[in-house]
Formats: sequence, C-alpha cells, structure tokens
Amino acid sequence: MQQIKIVNLVGARPQIIKASAISRSIKNHFSDRIKEIIVHTGQHYDREMSQVFFEELEIHKPHFNLGVGSARHGKQTGLMITGIEDILLSEKPDCVIIYGDTNSTLAGAIAASKQHFPVIHIEAGLRSFNKSMPEELNRIISDHASTMLFAPTNSAFKNLMSEGFKPDNSPPYNIDNPKIYLSGDIMYDNTLFFSSLAEKKKAIMLEKLKLEKDKYILVTIHRDLNTDDIGRLSTIVTTLLSLAEENKINMVMPFHPRTAISLKNNLAGLYTDLKKSKYIRIIPPVSYLEMTFLEKSAQMIITDSGGVQKESYFFKKPCIVLRKETEWTELVKNGTSKLADADPELLRNDFKDFIDSHLTLEYPGFYGDGKTAEFILQEILMMFEKE
Repeated sequence: MQQIKIVNLVGARPQIIKASAISRSIKNHFSDRIKEIIVHTGQHYDREMSQVFFEELEIHKPHFNLGVGSARHGKQTGLMITGIEDILLSEKPDCVIIYGDTNSTLAGAIAASKQHFPVIHIEAGLRSFNKSMPEELNRIISDHASTMLFAPTNSAFKNLMSEGFKPDNSPPYNIDNPKIYLSGDIMYDNTLFFSSLAEKKKAIMLEKLKLEKDKYILVTIHRDLNTDDIGRLSTIVTTLLSLAEENKINMVMPFHPRTAISLKNNLAGLYTDLKKSKYIRIIPPVSYLEMTFLEKSAQMIITDSGGVQKESYFFKKPCIVLRKETEWTELVKNGTSKLADADPELLRNDFKDFIDSHLTLEYPGFYGDGKTAEFILQEILMMFEKE
C-alpha cells in the first residue's frame, strides 16, 4: 500500500490546535498510509503561546522549528519562506497542509507552490471582504496557490466559486486545476474531542476565579486593529468596564500579551480601574483546554478573534464581535453573532439584546459532523491514488 508524506505546517496558536485534529486522525486511521512531518515556523514562539499547546494536546513535537518569532510582515514572511523552502527541498513531501490565514499560511503557500509541491488549504474560502486586513490577503493568495481547498462552510464554498474555482473539476488536480470541497470544520472535531477534558478543569478554574457557570462574560482582545489603535482600545475597554459595573456581571479577560502591554503603556489609569473593579478578572493567556472550558461555561462571549467566534457557536453562546466585519458571515446572518466594531452604542445595544435573548437563540449545524479531519485525509489519499 502506497504511503504518502505530508508536511503539516503550523506557526500560530490556532494552527497548532487545528493541526491536532489532523495529527489525531492520522494516528487513529491512517498511520500505515500517511507519514506526517510537522513544521513549526515559530511565529508564536514563547512557551505560553505555543509550546504548552503541543504538550497539553499531546501533539508530536515538531520535526522542524524555524524559530522565526515576531517581525514586520515582510521580514517575518520572508524568513519563513526561506526556511520552509529548505525543508521541502530536503524532505520532498507529497503535499503541504496549511491552515487559516496567518503569515505562516502565506509563507507555506508561496514556498510550496513555487517549488511545485501541492498545497492543501484547510479553512479555504473565508472572506471578510476587507483587504486592509493582512489576514484577508493571506487567505486570497493562499487559496489561489492551492491544489486542494477545503471550505468549512457553505458561504466559504460559494466565495471560492465566485472567484472562479469550479466545483466539478476532474482529476488529476493541480494548481491550475484545483479541487474545492465543502468539508465541515476541523475545529468542530476538536471541540467535540476536547470539551470533555476541559470539563475536568471546572472546579479549579471557577473556584479560583470566584465565578459561577453561565453567569459571566468571556472577553478576548488581541488583533492589532484594536490593541495598536489606542483610541479603539480605550473605547472598547471603557465600555466593557461600564457594562460590567452597570449590570453587576463578571467579565473574564485572558489578555494577550500585546493587549496587556498596550494598556499598561498607554492607558495606565484605565488598566488600574480594570484591576480595581470587583466585576473584572484579568488573567494571563490560558491553555487551549482552559479556554475551551471558559467558553463552554460563559453566558456570552465578546471577542475580536475569528476562532473564538466560531467556538462560541459550537458551545451555543451568543457572541459580540469587536470588528466591523467577520469571515464567519453565516453567524451574523443567523443572529448569534453581532458586529459591534468599537462603537459604544452598538456594543451596549448588542449586549442588552443578548442578555435578554440568549436562551431563545438557535444554532443550526453549519460546521459538519465532527469528522472533517478524516474526510480531508481520505480525499488527499484519493488524489494520489488517481494520479
């Protein structure tokens, strides 16, 4: 039986988590047919934001770590391309799996496609329709450099068709004749798999934070459009603090290092007010299982994270998005997510709407059956069998 070699490329924390679904499926179903090489670009490089996730999720340690770290977009992406290209030319894999929309995604797409290694893009077709976001450019370029594109939702699949991808292409597939799929979402696979493990942290976390299940709001802020724009950050945090105080409701804020630094350096008084409030819990970045539990146990989630928006839906939690657009457009159309941007009035109105209506919201099955990773790997194997 033919064995193929796959490079599983990660770099940022969400990609490590997504890759765990693929790694787990290889181990459980395809270990005799697929050899996996994990390449970590080092885009997230400190232990709390990266290494701990390999340990907690029991993912095999990377075979290669480029250790690129933080830098300007051009420099960071260039260093990644160089490092990835060297590994691909040495390992000669059959294909390269990339995830999402980070600079690691873009670097993997460019390095692999330039050297004629087929690119497999998981989370293809997502669009915010805002090209001022670096993630949007990364998505578009990566999709158009790919041979197999796995769209997690129907709207993502339709986005690909609107850009010229044909759903009825016949094999053999290549960069000029790519194959697109409506696959479901591998993060739903992970949610189902890890939520029971996360539940075991309940007593420790809630007791430590002095919280009750379904009686707190989870808040995450990490995107540079919010952390680096001091006016936006001040408006968002001031409004959240007021909402917590006025409604006498607890808010848990696992702050990204970028957020904490920006507050301390630029809004020291506001940061002090947050720490003094009896309703605010500022905590360091948490592990994936801890985050899963916080999401699962919250009443509502407020975030600027694409991944957290989606996970809020998995756990049937209303979500306020601190951006003016989202790549998960079906959630907004469904009414379970609302776009507040950094507008205090929108944030207040959306908060009130969800406090009043969260028990009556409906959550259709947009994201598949929880077996997306297995489906993706089966399709990859079939592609090589048909060559």
